[in-house]
Amino acid sequence: MVIMRRKGHIYSYWLILPALLIFGIFFIAPSIYGVIYSLTDWTIGKDKVSFIGLENYRTILESEELRLAIYNTFLYAVVVVIGKNLNGLLLALAVNTKMKLRGYFRVIFFLPCVISTIIIGLIFVPILHPNGILNEFLSTIGLGFLTQQWLVDSHIVMFSIAGVSIWQWSGYHMVVYLAGLQGIPSDYYEAARMDGATAWQRFRYITFPMLAPAFNINLLLSLIGGLKVFSEPYALTNGGPGNASQVIALEVFSKFGRGQWGLGTALNVTLAVFVSVIAVPVLYKMRKREVDE
Repeated sequence: MVIMRRKGHIYSYWLILPALLIFGIFFIAPSIYGVIYSLTDWTIGKDKVSFIGLENYRTILESEELRLAIYNTFLYAVVVVIGKNLNGLLLALAVNTKMKLRGYFRVIFFLPCVISTIIIGLIFVPILHPNGILNEFLSTIGLGFLTQQWLVDSHIVMFSIAGVSIWQWSGYHMVVYLAGLQGIPSDYYEAARMDGATAWQRFRYITFPMLAPAFNINLLLSLIGGLKVFSEPYALTNGGPGNASQVIALEVFSKFGRGQWGLGTALNVTLAVFVSVIAVPVLYKMRKREVDE
């Protein structure tokens, strides 16, 4: 009997072996080689790759352009985490009510998620142009004082890019929250109404705690996506004006395009470290909170 169990145990490892091989070849091995090459002066045109230790990382810390990219990345991540989750939750609460067209509204809100980010960028560039559709609309309805140089002003360009991302992906987070809302038993709300609980009290003491798993998923997805952002600033501004909307992923793209492969790899490793250092503690904290509740 024991031998049969051992054979079954070994058989289960054989089943996952192909997945482990693929993961090792296409993720683990490149990650290890990436760390190694980040410690070299790997550059196009050089006949020999030399080990230079942490020189690339020192360049990252000393370069004003790269420090700005790191700051922009974190600023963007904070804005989109708040915006996507707040909008997604509000949309989920809205389409979870009993109304005739709620199915159509769910499709409409989710539709931007299936459109390529590059296409979204091509659509929003003329909208956010200084003489574009948005400013013309604001001027027409008497709100000309709200017009801005949305993609030209270096002080607000990152917020403009974040706004486009929030518009595109709020529907995705809405779906996750909607699944969480539909998993809450209606008996809880009926009992709360009988006890005289207000709508805010029902949301605070029933809806919000029961949405902890959905909130954890959305928080992590939006946080990791925000830190790894590339398509939005690339499509809307290509890092401009100047370097005002440059982010880490765009800098990696730029460095590899110039043949600075060692420095670009170091930036990639830095981004991976940032994502891990931030995401892992957040996941641990949110899962612990989920269990406690």
